[in-house]
Amino acid sequence: QVQLVESGGGLVQAGGSLRLSCVASGSIFSIKSMAWYRQADGEQRDLVATVTSSGTINYTDAVKGRFTISRDNFKNTVYLQMNSLKPEDTAVYYCNAEITRFRAGFITDHYWGQGTRVTVSS
Repeated sequence: QVQLVESGGGLVQAGGSLRLSCVASGSIFSIKSMAWYRQADGEQRDLVATVTSSGTINYTDAVKGRFTISRDNFKNTVYLQMNSLKPEDTAVYYCNAEITRFRAGFITDHYWGQGTRVTVSS
């Protein structure tokens, strides 16, 4: 069993900052990529940022220069530092991780957290 738990969301004024965290726990053998997605009300879920186990990072254009993704492999945790927040960043933010478990063999799947809501007021 694997679980991802996000935290750090909340209400912030435009121009402010928030730091999201996502901790993976359970019977984890290894974690490959970790990522943040977001989904605004009535919209599809979109990729925000990814970080691989080797540290390769990618961002969607909308957040480049404002958001920073990082991970702590010892803690199985991924972070998203969000600065200069804009009202259009308002969404539920979801953590996603590509995790390998060992259960009668190695099994790799993508797992999702439950989401944390970020609201940016103008």
